[in-house]
Amino acid sequence: MIRPILIHPDPRLKKACAAVGDLSDALRQLGDDMLETMYDAPGVGLAAPQIGILSRVIVLDCDKEEGVPPKPVVMFNPEVMASSEDTNVYEEGCLSIPDQFAEVTRPKEVEVRWIDRDGKEQTAGFDGLWATCVQHEIDHLDGKLFIDHIGALKRQMITRKMQKLKRELARKKDA
Repeated sequence: MIRPILIHPDPRLKKACAAVGDLSDALRQLGDDMLETMYDAPGVGLAAPQIGILSRVIVLDCDKEEGVPPKPVVMFNPEVMASSEDTNVYEEGCLSIPDQFAEVTRPKEVEVRWIDRDGKEQTAGFDGLWATCVQHEIDHLDGKLFIDHIGALKRQMITRKMQKLKRELARKKDA
């Protein structure tokens, strides 16, 4: 089921999320819904708080080349265990901050531990876009947005644009 994505500023996007306990069918369904929502948007990552659920769940699929089969990843309670000193700069965007982008510097490589859909602990290394994306989504779980990594002036400008967008969307809905 495709779920509505919250638009910044929304207080739920700034809250730290609770760890999930034992994996239930409802949590697995949440992961499936998040993947469907992410692909529909379209995006390469989505965190549970972006759909209003304050739980430590993220989904990713950073292979976007034509003809490459999808590689969906669902992570419960993901955490960065190690990160490289080398950094990468990517122009990041966010489904909760539509049509706004900014260059963000993050560690080039990270090692992440998480629980998979089957309840098994996984650890893997990520680099390139995958590393950026997993860090971006884990930030969401800690109440951080990519605009928190940029200068105050640009962050305020983007926030004002999002406030205007939300007013326009509300007017359309009420019309």
